[in-house]
Amino acid sequence: MKVIVSNEIEQVCPVFIGACVDAQVVNTPYCEELWQEINRRCEQFRKELTTESLKEITSIAATRQVYKACGKDPSRYRPASEALIRRVLQGKELYQRDTLVDLVNLASIVFGYSIGGFDADKFVGDTLTLGIGREGEPYEGIGRGMINIAGLPVYRDAEGGVGTPTSDHERTKMQLTTTHLVVLINGYDGNEQRVRDNAEFIQTLLRKYCQSDGGTYYVYQ
Repeated sequence: MKVIVSNEIEQVCPVFIGACVDAQVVNTPYCEELWQEINRRCEQFRKELTTESLKEITSIAATRQVYKACGKDPSRYRPASEALIRRVLQGKELYQRDTLVDLVNLASIVFGYSIGGFDADKFVGDTLTLGIGREGEPYEGIGRGMINIAGLPVYRDAEGGVGTPTSDHERTKMQLTTTHLVVLINGYDGNEQRVRDNAEFIQTLLRKYCQSDGGTYYVYQ
């Protein structure tokens, strides 16, 4: 899968660095060992962060700034990483979906990047382009129904939008039948090493919990 960053994203975030992880996987309904790791991380966050200080994490702060630059209110349309960590800090349990979804959520909260996980066999075409949502552009968020993505960064395939930092699209979502996974990491803070570390962390999780060799990844900007 080829990923292109559009000029409109370069204008609002010239330092953007992304990473694409591509792997063959086996999904399962639940993984106890993965949830032990998730719970350890959540407990660590509760000790170290507050709902205010989490906004200062560079990966989250940068994403919020890009939302503002694109004309979107990050407090109304929260980046997924921030929303997940806020939920943890409020003493709530993370949603348990399936191993792939849970794994991507863990990778997102550990590094603070908004991460999209997709069933790559559902993409239309072989190219994804990162742009900005347009007024009236149809988009069905996972579990959210139709949402307004005008002013949100959005990945599009040949058919339309598939992912934003707030919510991925129903059409390309991961399911128990998913065997070909693509994960996109959005580094609006421009920290290439941290983006690479996040990609390699995902590969490690896939090896541990998804009967995968970890696949491959590449960085794009």
